[in-house]
Amino acid sequence: MTKKITTRRGALRALAGAGAATLAAPHIASAQGQTTTWKIQTSWPGGAGLQIFKDWCGTIEEKTGGELAFQPFGANDVVGDFQLYDAVKNGVLEAVNPFTIYAQGIIPAATFLTSIPLGLRNPHEFDVFYYGLGGIDIAREVYAEQGLHFVGPVHHGPNIIHSKVPIRSIDDFAGRKMRLPGGMVAEVFTAIGAETTVLPGSEIFPALEKGTIDVADYVGPAVNYALGFSQVTDYIVMGPPGFMSLYQPVDIMDITVGQAAWDALSPQMKQFVEMETHVYSDMHHAAIQAADQEAWKKFEADGTEVTRLTQDDVELMTEVAVPIWFDYANRDPNAARVFKIQLDYMMSGSLGYVDPSLTEGLELKL
Repeated sequence: MTKKITTRRGALRALAGAGAATLAAPHIASAQGQTTTWKIQTSWPGGAGLQIFKDWCGTIEEKTGGELAFQPFGANDVVGDFQLYDAVKNGVLEAVNPFTIYAQGIIPAATFLTSIPLGLRNPHEFDVFYYGLGGIDIAREVYAEQGLHFVGPVHHGPNIIHSKVPIRSIDDFAGRKMRLPGGMVAEVFTAIGAETTVLPGSEIFPALEKGTIDVADYVGPAVNYALGFSQVTDYIVMGPPGFMSLYQPVDIMDITVGQAAWDALSPQMKQFVEMETHVYSDMHHAAIQAADQEAWKKFEADGTEVTRLTQDDVELMTEVAVPIWFDYANRDPNAARVFKIQLDYMMSGSLGYVDPSLTEGLELKL
């Protein structure tokens, strides 16, 4: 066994104990030269995100001793972002690495499987939700109903807002043509006066360039700089210090696999893919944040100005968001189950994000 695979075994042991580590050698050695190749498409259209994804996919075959390989594709390389799940169901792709919010059209509960406006605010809080409070079990249950297997969440960071005009309070969103991912996020901004539209990430730059939109949310500084956003906007809108994004502070991606492809794996290989998703999430998140630090310098050099909303804006936007949370949760029983876990956590002594007075008169239909 090579030194690299031995090192990998040590990493798995550190993550999940000796049980996960022992899966690396015995089963992989029995692959007998047969490689299962998964075509896997990400939602990253370019920049650091796409490169990190491709680099990770390139490690899978060696880590599995040739038993499993990932053939990576960028956004729109095989299908459009909003066709990813159909492509997996139809076998065009075996797996995808989408922004989890894109699943809300077929899985209403997915609205709460990523961050909601003014909701959970840090990656570790979503780790608690998924792996400590049962979120992963509900996610897999609702995805299975669609012929999909939700392997696990992948962190990358908060979304930020780029604008052609300065926005210094939530009042300044009124009347602005704004790209958002749809769903609850769009509804919150609509409630404060923005004219919202839904576009995939690959269409944001041309829309800003043409003036079809004035304002656009997308992921973080490194990716957005690589996509040229500093060429078509002059401002970046942030939350108060330490709260980068009020509306998607922890924008989550995931690894989702077609049920047939998942079922074809051995139990040991399923465990490997689950643990490798943890590894990818950690590496992906850290690498994106590191790239962001360099990107901020580039935005500054290009003359981009960072504006910040205030704590008053946080409080006002929370008042707008809370009833919308309940509205979306009550549209689907599984969404209500997921939201109840998060609401209890946000109202607990651990976080205290939601004052009980904000939920008075609101009922959750479980």
